[in-house]
Parts: sequence; structure tokens; C-alpha cells
Amino acid sequence: MRSMWNGSLGFGLVNIPVRMYLATEESRISFVQLDKKDHARVRYKKVNEVTGKELQQEDIVRGYPMNNTYVIVDDADLQKAAPEKVDHIDIVQFVNENEINALYYENHYFLEPDKVGAKAYILIRDALTLEGKAAIGRLVFHGKEWLCLIKPLRKVLALHKLRFSDEIRSEAGLVIPDAAIKNDELKMASLLIAQLSRPFKAEEYTDTYSAKVLEVIEAKARGKSKGKQLKIVHTATTDDLMEKLKASLHVKRKKAS
Repeated sequence: MRSMWNGSLGFGLVNIPVRMYLATEESRISFVQLDKKDHARVRYKKVNEVTGKELQQEDIVRGYPMNNTYVIVDDADLQKAAPEKVDHIDIVQFVNENEINALYYENHYFLEPDKVGAKAYILIRDALTLEGKAAIGRLVFHGKEWLCLIKPLRKVLALHKLRFSDEIRSEAGLVIPDAAIKNDELKMASLLIAQLSRPFKAEEYTDTYSAKVLEVIEAKARGKSKGKQLKIVHTATTDDLMEKLKASLHVKRKKAS
């Protein structure tokens, strides 16, 4: 793997040299856009909206809209707002991981220590494991400040980029109607939850949809048809809710895939 960032992780007065790597990758199938008439690739160009002229990257500057005009912002301006240590993850506190709502998680990375920092890296990893804690830190990367959660994952320290609170939308505009739930309905739902409850094992789940899409594409390339459309009726009526819950308890479950 190729590192995407080199810097240090601050643990008290100890600075641990680390490299950061992407921890995840998309499993989805990528498509390209084509002209319907001749199947030529569709490309995007950056153009001046007034003249229609295509622009090269060196012709483009950053602008911030303010008072019906634009303030031009260059790299030197951004550096004035950056902290002194732009290549440093500064740990500011420790938390219980379950305090962080899953809504705040954004992207995931691995941290690898430099040889000179191996012992300190192992120390913080094992101490976090022992205490059942995770670290909250700050990092400036590509002109943007990151809020990070760092925790042990097997032998490595994993870094999870967190969203700031002002990036989480309010649910105030959603309409969630009230409904009277009977005790026996709640008990039946709890039974169904208990029946389907077991330890989560990520390796049991694979992206079956992408695999099936690829099968369809390959079959179509050979001039054959593959599979059939699936139609699911979405219902959530209250009239027969109890009967559907009872029936659900006796449904044979497929293994995760």
C-alpha cells in the first residue's frame, strides 16, 4: 500500500512518527457514461460560464462568495489559518468508543509506525486496549481540519475521521407520527429481535449485489439473459401487524452472504 500522509501522533509529550493508509475500498462496479447514439465516452470540461471557453487547471483560482462578489483565496491565505503543526495528529482527550454515535463516522484509515516509534506505538495501542478507550485527536490534511478517533484494531491503530457536529443535519423537519403500541406487540417484536441476535462477524457478509450485476453484464456480453427482476411489496400496515410478527418467528433464515 502507498501511504497518503506522513506525520506524527502526539501522546502526551511523546510524538510517534506514523504513516496513514486507506483502510477501506469500494466494492461497487464502476460504469462510464456514453453517448446513446455512437457509444462514445462522455467527458466533462471546466468552462467559463460567461464565454463558454474551456479552462486549464492553471487558469483556475479559488473564490469565496461574499457581498455579491468573490474574494480570491490562495494557498498562502490558507496557511495563515493553519495551526503550526500541520503534519501532526494531536490527541486532545480519551473517550469510551460507545459514546460516539455511528452518524459521526466518515472515513477509515490505518496508522503504521516508523521503526523509531514502534515501542511508543505499541504502548498506546496496548494501553487503549487495556482501558477500553479510544483517543480523540485533530489533524489538518489538504487544507481541512479533521476530527479523528483513534483506536486499536487487532495489531494496528485505526484512525476514523469524524464529522463535526455542525455537519450533522437536524431531524426536526421529519414527520414521525405517533402510534399506540400494545404490550403483546412489543413482546413479540422483542422475541423476533432475540431470535435474530448473534455476534456480528463481518466476514460472513459479502457484496452479493455487485457480483450479480457483474454476472448480468457478462451474460449480456455473450448475448444471453441472466436472472429475473424481483418485485417486493412494501407494506407496514397495523391491521395484521401481530400476525406478521408471529409468522416472522417461523421463517427459515438464509445464511449471511
